[in-house]
Amino acid sequence: MDIRKRTLLAAAALLAAGVAFTGVATAQQKPVVIYTAHISAIVDKLIPAFEKETGLKAEVVKLGSGDVAKRAKAEAGKPAADVIWSISGSVLTELAPILEPYAPKDFDKINKNLVGSPAWTPYTSVVYVLAVNTSMTPLKDAPKSWADLADSKWKGQIASARADNSGSALQQMQGVLTIFGDDGWNKYNQIAKNFVLTDSSGAVSRYVADGETSLGLTLEDNALQYVSGGAPVSIVHLTDGTVLSPDGVALVKGGPNAEGGKRFLDWALSKTTQETLVKEIGRRSVRTDVNGPAGLPNLTDLKIVSLRTIADLGGQEALLTKWRTATGQ
Repeated sequence: MDIRKRTLLAAAALLAAGVAFTGVATAQQKPVVIYTAHISAIVDKLIPAFEKETGLKAEVVKLGSGDVAKRAKAEAGKPAADVIWSISGSVLTELAPILEPYAPKDFDKINKNLVGSPAWTPYTSVVYVLAVNTSMTPLKDAPKSWADLADSKWKGQIASARADNSGSALQQMQGVLTIFGDDGWNKYNQIAKNFVLTDSSGAVSRYVADGETSLGLTLEDNALQYVSGGAPVSIVHLTDGTVLSPDGVALVKGGPNAEGGKRFLDWALSKTTQETLVKEIGRRSVRTDVNGPAGLPNLTDLKIVSLRTIADLGGQEALLTKWRTATGQ
């Protein structure tokens, strides 16, 4: 081989190495842009850990689940986010056309019963509960079932997030429609007459803890934060059906820092992160090798509801139209 050919080959190799290095450097230098419905307390605890453990920087935009979905869809032509983090699996399934399938490291450790679509990955198992302010309503007198919540004596006493802004409130509505079948809308309309609406599920537990309402439909971990903090709050797992579904994490198709986004998904599903979610935040892990939070019932002891899908119930817009009628919005 003559010296000219060797020189050209060496130059090509250096150029290729430079391109590869630049790709890695770009992922390191660019922030990972994350849209999330997580409450601020969780974001503030987890994001510093992500940045420390990976060396990446994160820019977090915190919105309700509905607004996350609307913003991501509006930006589909030119995505600004790399990751959608912690919104309901049913909403992520609706967003599948703008998501990039990616199987994180340790995907084989995830409970396969929670995997609903290749477009997104289960992140935590979300359990929906009734939070009770025991200073206002003694636990013995509190509702024990969804059917009990339809009693008109609870009018103005049940805090609930807006289903047009909160994926969790939408799933609670799916739960009622699933549990009561043909009588589902009738029962939901009765329950909804007792609602005091909040902008997010995170606000529901605060309403209950502060005594603005005596009851609230919320996420188990949100209520547990107030229980652990000493507020007069107890948790009721409703006897006619405990709604459980995964929320998810997903890579946005065409995001500005795809490699950084993949690193975030790997980190979010790692055993260390999942153990932190359980021990410090009270969420239930999606990993088969991580136990649930202390002091809460085993899922095997609860009557778990397998939700009918949004599509099976007529689609999201049709559901929200009926929700607006039920709540007078």
